[in-house]
Amino acid sequence: MVRPESLVARRGDATVQAAIDLGTNSFHLVVARIDGEGRFDVLASEKEMVRLGSGSGDMHLLADDAMDRGIDALVRFGQIAAGFGAPVTAVATSALREAENRSTFIDRARAEAGVEIEVIPGVEEARLGVLSALPVFDEQVLVIDIGGGSTEFLVGRGREVRSAHSTRLGAIRLTDRFFPGGRIRERDLKDCRTHVRSLLVPTIRRLREYRPFLTIGSSGTITTVARMVVARRGGDPDASMNGVTFTRAEFGHVLDALVDRREPDERRGIAGLDDRRRDIIVGGAVLLEQILDGLAIDEVTVSEAALREGVLLDLAARNGAPSFHHLSDIRRQSVLRMAELFHEDLQHIEKATDLALALFDTLVDVHGLDLAARDLLEAAGLLHNVGLFISHAAHHKHSYYVIRNSDQLAGFTDREIELIAQVARYHRKSEPKPSHVEFHLLPQAEQALVRTLAGMLRIAIALDRTRQGGVVSVVATASSTSVDIEVELVEGFSASLEAYTAHERRGLLERALGRTVALHFHEPAAVAS
Repeated sequence: MVRPESLVARRGDATVQAAIDLGTNSFHLVVARIDGEGRFDVLASEKEMVRLGSGSGDMHLLADDAMDRGIDALVRFGQIAAGFGAPVTAVATSALREAENRSTFIDRARAEAGVEIEVIPGVEEARLGVLSALPVFDEQVLVIDIGGGSTEFLVGRGREVRSAHSTRLGAIRLTDRFFPGGRIRERDLKDCRTHVRSLLVPTIRRLREYRPFLTIGSSGTITTVARMVVARRGGDPDASMNGVTFTRAEFGHVLDALVDRREPDERRGIAGLDDRRRDIIVGGAVLLEQILDGLAIDEVTVSEAALREGVLLDLAARNGAPSFHHLSDIRRQSVLRMAELFHEDLQHIEKATDLALALFDTLVDVHGLDLAARDLLEAAGLLHNVGLFISHAAHHKHSYYVIRNSDQLAGFTDREIELIAQVARYHRKSEPKPSHVEFHLLPQAEQALVRTLAGMLRIAIALDRTRQGGVVSVVATASSTSVDIEVELVEGFSASLEAYTAHERRGLLERALGRTVALHFHEPAAVAS
């Protein structure tokens, strides 16, 4: 997501950035000037109701007309951003996460709108969304973001993310399943409540452990509810809802008014309700009802900032703003939490990972990879053995599955998680092959990346084969035809098994770099007295 410095528009000592949030229901653009302290001033914002996703269950396919609407919106957003000279960062949520034909839309966005889309996991969606809400509050908060296809929950305090969860419940998904066309039948209303309540059970159980917390609500459903509450109070529903608070009792009155109007046309003209949400508001409101009931939440405070503002803050952090955590810190924390959850021998995986990173750093002139690739190697190194949780046999394959399907990894895009899983999958046994479906689906450049990182990880793991920490350091030097790896040992340590295993596993790195690899083992040189 970080753009090269030469591509970042600068005005004075600030940068101008554009962020696009591709939601299931609507697309949002914000263009902002970000100063050196991480503060930003919004220069332009736009919203398009696209309805990219639909379907009551898995949103397997994006309809052609929905894709056309989405591309048209991206073209317009791109033109607005270009007017400010702002590079665009676009992130997509559940509709694209689940769509089997998402690559078609992503390719069209690149070709027709000039927009590169990054699909992010639900936990990363929650993290980015909370970035814009958490700094306002000194106490522990729960952020709830009800989208069209999914709902994200995040517990945090200050800049610390303590828990993040994503569930496949959303306003559009529930509308399509229980209230087609926005029409309500009593039986369907009851079934919807039962369905939502049952699917929320594990999330509610986990979140209860973090009480008490201040509840922050963001995005369309909750902001719309707030507008209707404000209208019932006699206030201006068109005013900013940022910081507005409503009680569970006030929400109950709004929900009653909605479900009393069984047809969407009957909801036309309700003060505070956007006509474009007449059909999906009931699904979102029922979902909010079950969340508030399940967690015994009595009050919700609205944050109008959401995912796109979180993206801007994340960009500010990566461009050096001192007020925010660097992404690498967020990534490492989530990786370590997952490693601690699955690993028994953290000392070994940390040692192997350190050795792999040393190889990466001393071979940087050969492989030419950047710091983002180094982050992927570090994550794969720390997680390469999580498959042992399932079984020892073929645990490298299990590691791929566990990483790929985890909701623990914050700070990574969906594509980055795929690459981490692939590197971990090839830390032992078979090398990558065209017959391996997941590997074959990667672009050529990413296949080369996986081979290189997995090649270094294989050797690093071999150098701690006995798990005794006998290797002090590794330094690699390269010529046009060879790579020599100098391995320094603890004095008196016999590295015969490490030497044998590393020699056996050097083939993947040799083929990835196009050079022979030789390892040289020695103890520290004696110091003259």
